[in-house]
Amino acid sequence: MDPDEARSGEAAGLQPVAAGTGRPAAGTAGSKRHIPPASLARLTIYLRALSVMLTDGIERVSSEELAEAAGVNSPMLRKDLSYLGSYGTRGVGYDVSYLSGQISAALGLTLNWRVAIVGAGNLGRALAGYPGFGTRGFEVVALFDADQTMIGQEVGGLKIRPVSALEAELEKTEANMAVLSVPAEVAQELCDRLVASGITSILSFAPVVLQAPKNVQIRKVDMATELQILAYHAQRAQVSEIASDARARLAR
Repeated sequence: MDPDEARSGEAAGLQPVAAGTGRPAAGTAGSKRHIPPASLARLTIYLRALSVMLTDGIERVSSEELAEAAGVNSPMLRKDLSYLGSYGTRGVGYDVSYLSGQISAALGLTLNWRVAIVGAGNLGRALAGYPGFGTRGFEVVALFDADQTMIGQEVGGLKIRPVSALEAELEKTEANMAVLSVPAEVAQELCDRLVASGITSILSFAPVVLQAPKNVQIRKVDMATELQILAYHAQRAQVSEIASDARARLAR
């Protein structure tokens, strides 16, 4: 018996399950609460680990195994999954397919997300040609750029459209999510146009803070910032290693 499942129960937020199924028992709705950002980020990691298990033909997984695959500890895993209101059967672990579906539903991946990419430079082209989006619930339906020499070129099965046709193409393709991969000086203007066209979910790679109404969700990805954070952790690791070596030499 997996000790994590054995210890689960009311204290761990575990809802009743139908015997032998790993699914909520009839009549138990599952208390889906607001998911904190840190837990939300980890849910995407669990989903990726579960997807690998599904590919490998694994039907059930213990909390220890899933936690190890995701690089977290079991208590953290159970806490994160408690926000979904769905757990595995005590002693036999989690139904991999079902849990994967529950996480996908919580993340909104069971909906039809049609993505428009604004900016067909190196990054925009790479994103448009990435085959993994389709398997994760996202369909890239439009690609735009302002460079007239690029208009009409095909990337990932899509023809690059002029930015001047942004509004018309968004309506035509029924895009409901957008990626901004443009220079800082034009990012706000294009963001405004996207919002005016009804787009309320935007992933921005532009090196600038964008302003938008409260109902618009903007996620900013700053490569330089992420590298700076990596440099900080690398520096701390080096300092710790040097200090450890110094203590070892003194102890001789």
